[in-house]
Amino acid sequence: MNTPLSVSQLNNQLKSLLETTFTSVYVQGEISNLTYHNSGHIYFSIKDSSSTISCVMFKGNAQFLKFRLEVGAKINIFGSITVYTPRGNYQLLCNKIEPDGVGALALAYEQLKTKLQIKGYFDSSKKKRLPQFPKTIAVVTSNTGAAIEDMKKILAKRWPVAKVVLVPTLVQGENAKDDIASSIKFASTLDVDFIIVGRGGGSIEDLWAFNEEIVANAIYECNIPVISAVGHESDTVISDYVADVRASTPSNAIEISTPNINDLRFYLDDLLNQFNSSFYQIIQKKDTQISHLKSSYEQHSLDNKFKFIQDELNQLSSNYKSLFMQIYTKKDNELSLLYNNFKANSPDNKLNYGYVQTTQDNQIIDIKNLEKDDIFYCENSKLSIKCKVLSKKLF
Repeated sequence: MNTPLSVSQLNNQLKSLLETTFTSVYVQGEISNLTYHNSGHIYFSIKDSSSTISCVMFKGNAQFLKFRLEVGAKINIFGSITVYTPRGNYQLLCNKIEPDGVGALALAYEQLKTKLQIKGYFDSSKKKRLPQFPKTIAVVTSNTGAAIEDMKKILAKRWPVAKVVLVPTLVQGENAKDDIASSIKFASTLDVDFIIVGRGGGSIEDLWAFNEEIVANAIYECNIPVISAVGHESDTVISDYVADVRASTPSNAIEISTPNINDLRFYLDDLLNQFNSSFYQIIQKKDTQISHLKSSYEQHSLDNKFKFIQDELNQLSSNYKSLFMQIYTKKDNELSLLYNNFKANSPDNKLNYGYVQTTQDNQIIDIKNLEKDDIFYCENSKLSIKCKVLSKKLF
């Protein structure tokens, strides 16, 4: 009779058989019972409609996983079968995992984008504004790429008063994400107006460092404005959504963040012309106001008032003289008339014509009042004759 095997012997034989037979397997299934362990290992199961198999992906391979496993997701696994002999359990040892139907990078991109959007990393209300006239610009990029040289050339033409502080950074490869995040944190300590983070174009793998969460966190936590300028215009990475401003290319980052000095020169010329025109208008207006004030002052000045009074006095004097002459002339005419009348009626003149006056008791009398035998006198200026009424006859 054969000697029975111990449990350990059987498990070891099964382990040897399975691990040598299934050294490379390619399996598809749906994720369940998922656990991300603190050690960095990932434990889960995959299943189909009727079976389940346990899976493990150790930290060494898990660190290269671009996307995050989720329960219910359908995946394709490249790996091998391994047996844990103390329990007699076999499981699928995962070397590489790809999402079914979509690339790992595309899925990782969408997963991180959704996660950061939920956390508020993309909120427009949190975006910082760029200064209008920057003096110093920090650029986080490779010191050997064409991007930095293009940016310097454009800056020299557009806004030569600003200077660039280059923070040399890895922008491609496994260590690029850590280097970019570290460079952003360092640039935020410098005396700069804003930071441009980016690189020239490339494949999605070349640009992938700007899709990493550590880079997104560094941009979001930066205390000064950050411009994301990665690849070409058609390329869109996670850093574009998190940054305060997105530029289509590194060159475009300079164009949208700096004023054109020639435009400012034209603007200053326009301002100067407007100033001169406004100044001339103001001077003209003030000159007119001064003329009005001067005219008003002259009208209400003491000299003008005295002149007005003097004119009135002169007019009164003239009127007085004119009236006086009128009265004088009138009176003179009246006097002349009286004189002529007096002269005409003077006894001396009447004497020449035989006129005398009759008096009685030194009173001039009318001869019609005399009666027969009355004594009366006939007189003129030179002669007095005593007369007696001899008779009286009416005509």
